[in-house]
Amino acid sequence: MSGSAAREILAGAEYVQQITALASDRRARVAFQELVLRIAPPGGALFDFGAGPGIDARFYAERGFAVAAYDVDPKMREFFVVHCRDLIDAGRVTIDGGTYQEFLVRKSVGGGRRVDLVTSNFAVLNLVPDLQELFANLHALTAPHGKVLASVLSPYFVGDLKYGWWWRNALRLWRDGQFSVPGAQAPIVRRRLANYAAHSVPYFTLERVFRGLPAQRRQTGDDGETSRGRRHAWLRATTSRFMFLLFARRDPPVSGSPG
Repeated sequence: MSGSAAREILAGAEYVQQITALASDRRARVAFQELVLRIAPPGGALFDFGAGPGIDARFYAERGFAVAAYDVDPKMREFFVVHCRDLIDAGRVTIDGGTYQEFLVRKSVGGGRRVDLVTSNFAVLNLVPDLQELFANLHALTAPHGKVLASVLSPYFVGDLKYGWWWRNALRLWRDGQFSVPGAQAPIVRRRLANYAAHSVPYFTLERVFRGLPAQRRQTGDDGETSRGRRHAWLRATTSRFMFLLFARRDPPVSGSPG
């Protein structure tokens, strides 16, 4: 996390090369994509928030979904357009840009259709400082009974215990529910599960928690922990760098504790 190389912002082709270089990252992408196919209704409308170079958007569209996408980075969007050109021309994929603040006031994506599932892969939510205003906007974009599936960095991952930054922030994690460290694009916020649940209220409920591992590496019956009634779901997140969080839309939004 130190040095100019760590702070260099990669986009487009350079980002694709980096994000596909490690076998662990490739497995995490496969696991997330498999979960999307299990959750999204066949032929449904998806919204890829923080779509990056379009790897996931293309995967979804090729499997029959209508895909609207958004990314704040112009270089990412340029690569996205090239990578998904045929699907964009066919009307199966759309890509929007603009600043994040401009995105927060949008009431529709992809031509106005409410989406069945919002996807957000590779820790985009860890770059968002205020999750509640994001969930408020996603509630406006999703159809009744819509869901949000997000891949986030696990603050419980045992592989991070070798780093000094984790130990320097451990107390803040347990006391405040989150901590942030410097990142190339923005501060990277690591949050406890209870923190995600609290910030999704009153728009969504944290419904299930999945380890960021592909299906062939999951043990029998490992279909994710429910957030309600399983206080130690976080223990399963210690074995993977990522954890996948599934949020269910509240119709209409209601106030109160997620339980």
